[in-house]
Amino acid sequence: MGTKPPIRIPDLSARPFDLSVEHLFRAAPEKLYEAWTTGFDRWFAAPGSMLMRPEVDAVFFFETEFKPASAPKVQRHPHYGRFLRLIPNELVEMTWLTGALGTAGAETIVTVEFTAESAGTRVHLGHAGFADAASRDRHREAWPMVLNHLETKL
Repeated sequence: MGTKPPIRIPDLSARPFDLSVEHLFRAAPEKLYEAWTTGFDRWFAAPGSMLMRPEVDAVFFFETEFKPASAPKVQRHPHYGRFLRLIPNELVEMTWLTGALGTAGAETIVTVEFTAESAGTRVHLGHAGFADAASRDRHREAWPMVLNHLETKL
């Protein structure tokens, strides 16, 4: 499934801003791997918006819906990408591309590593390739909330 290399890795050399966050889940690595590959629509994607097949170079699409403080109503936020590396129950790496309030159109890379521990699974999430500090900082604030939300949905 995840053994072949991707056709092209994004060039992040002109986009040096990155971040990393960790979260300890009470769930097993298998549950978390599934959540990040075939289960996005149960915790992250808006219902009915997900097109995703967990294979290297398989392109995906989904939308999230939320209301930014500056907006008068809930907005739809499309997310696009493709899987770069998949190691079942250990690692998911994907490109991640969103609009103005996200990656601002930059193709970034999200790497999610799952490490089994006695209390559950430690997830280390890295997100690299932001064009500016503001975009990185928005994601640095958002990812811990996203991981907390995943915890409640498992």
